[in-house]
Amino acid sequence: MSVTVKKVESRKDLKTFIEFPNRLYKDNAYFCPKLYMDEVGTLSKDKNPAFEFCDADYFLAYKDGKLAGRVAAIVNRRANESWKHNEVRFGWIDFIDDPEVSKALIDAVEKFGRERGMDTITGPLGFTDFDAEGMLVEGFDKLCTMPLIYNYPYYVKHIEGLGFQKETDWLEYKIHIPRVLSPKYIRIADMVKERYGLKIHRLTRKEVFKEGWGKKIFDLINVTYGELYNFTNLTPGLIDKYIETYLSLLDLKFVSVVVDSENEIVGFGVMMPSIVRALQKNRGKLFPLGWWPLVKSMYLKHEDNLELLLIGIRPDYQKKGVNALIFCDMFETAIKVGFTYAETNAELEDNLDVQSLWAGFDFEQHKRRRAYTKHL
Repeated sequence: MSVTVKKVESRKDLKTFIEFPNRLYKDNAYFCPKLYMDEVGTLSKDKNPAFEFCDADYFLAYKDGKLAGRVAAIVNRRANESWKHNEVRFGWIDFIDDPEVSKALIDAVEKFGRERGMDTITGPLGFTDFDAEGMLVEGFDKLCTMPLIYNYPYYVKHIEGLGFQKETDWLEYKIHIPRVLSPKYIRIADMVKERYGLKIHRLTRKEVFKEGWGKKIFDLINVTYGELYNFTNLTPGLIDKYIETYLSLLDLKFVSVVVDSENEIVGFGVMMPSIVRALQKNRGKLFPLGWWPLVKSMYLKHEDNLELLLIGIRPDYQKKGVNALIFCDMFETAIKVGFTYAETNAELEDNLDVQSLWAGFDFEQHKRRRAYTKHL
């Protein structure tokens, strides 16, 4: 039988779409399930503020009557306007090792794009940069981090066989946490504090949710990340969503905020204990008892590793050593808690300023992921 592609049109279809990777990667030691409730919040048009400027459809592929793949087709009008292109994005792409299936999924995205006047297809990308992006091309035998994508090696062969070429790469690093911070690093941090009148501000939940500090962090993200590849400037609605989604879960001792003498944010760093093993245990479901492994991993009995989620420094303070102040605070916390290593989020391969942050540590680049593109 030929491959058939069905558009997601019901709640049942959406549930099937979200849960397909858990079936495809069952018993895979490196795959990290996504939190089901987060996926519903992102993919539902009435829950995600990104639909203010995005159009999207989701597709399921069937081979011989059996579910065989999924993909999202997205047109981000805000990004297209900002970056002066007409691209349709593919994301949330997963498929069995069958070229007919992967071709049928990409064909559906291409058709979606052409109907809306697009001339290029690019991915994997999400609605915004806070969605998982980039296909894994190196590091298939490494445990995936929570925010990012894991995929089988055959995905790369399929996508390249369909005529896609590299658009950009992201790199991921493993940072070994020392037992004691280097005295030189501490001296630099102290010098930066004294020279610029800076200090670490420890956030409270009241400040984050009632006094606007969460919004200040995401406003700084808009300023700091604005020139990075395909970045979508965050709207007030998205900022509110991300504050609720991400900051409500974090143990705030893992958030380092640097302020100036007027208590304005100069920079920040966000990390969290890895919850990948917990998500593998609960398969992304909180109920009835899936919440317990998450609570345990985040607050009670941590894994060995941290995930470095975000860092941002105000442009007028970049290249002034503020990063040393942020990492001194973050790694002092990591050492006290007993973590042995940290993993970075994906960093654009040409973002040398970010990659230079790890020069003072024992580190290795252990994963690589890629966005692909082709003309329609």
